[in-house]
Amino acid sequence: MENSSHWHGSLNLHFARRRNSTQIIEQRSQAPLKVQRPFYPEGAEVCHSTILHTAGGMVGGDRLSINIDLAPQTQATITTAAASKIYRSNGQQAQQTINIQVAADAVLEWLPQETIVFNGAVYRQDLRVELAQGATWLGWEIVRFGRSARGEEFLQGEWRSHSEIYQQGYPLWIDRQWLPAGEEIIRSPHGLAGKPIVASLSWVGKEVTPEIVREARQLWTEMPHQQGEIGVTRLTCGLLCRYRGAETPEVRNWFIAVWHLLRRSFFNRPSCLPRVWPK
Repeated sequence: MENSSHWHGSLNLHFARRRNSTQIIEQRSQAPLKVQRPFYPEGAEVCHSTILHTAGGMVGGDRLSINIDLAPQTQATITTAAASKIYRSNGQQAQQTINIQVAADAVLEWLPQETIVFNGAVYRQDLRVELAQGATWLGWEIVRFGRSARGEEFLQGEWRSHSEIYQQGYPLWIDRQWLPAGEEIIRSPHGLAGKPIVASLSWVGKEVTPEIVREARQLWTEMPHQQGEIGVTRLTCGLLCRYRGAETPEVRNWFIAVWHLLRRSFFNRPSCLPRVWPK
């Protein structure tokens, strides 16, 4: 911690294959970030890891840095221990930077729990993923603007999310989102349209057939009592799912169903939910 009010935390994880098992062979952390003991609910090949933010949330001036490296033929599923909270800013920006390297034939599933952006927060996240030949990435981001359960709306502040995924130096997916707080953007059909949640799921590294795109859309239509809006797009080498709505369980359940579809289609195994997720 640099001073009494700002956290400058970091987490570095290196996964490698040892005796037919994906293991964390190196980890270095600086508060408030740490990683919990890994679990193997699917067997030794897939390492389930949980990142913990011990301070409970971010405020203006906080800087978090996460660096993850997967060696060839490793498989990891990484989530967070709880929802991330971005508190009202003191005038400074809170920032999280994530850099990920996925080596040949490795698979990373980056599945953080919801991020709650409080009214008045100023936040930016930068994610960059480098994929080697044969590597794959599945990641999602679920963001709630304002503590809507308390009737709070995102009327002041700013949110930015920049994602870049490359394979052998070639850009496969670049996504830059910016949402300045205010009544106009909250109500606009080109903004939140009165909904407090936006979410994205990206699968990158392998080509997706039109049939998988149709199945992902069908999974949404089969869900009971849908209240949100969704979109599914076939990328050059992957799949993109978008959601805008009001219910975290709704988007999470759809994303889990898409995750299951992709696992079944490409790896012939079902998804396995992290044990820390709410039931």
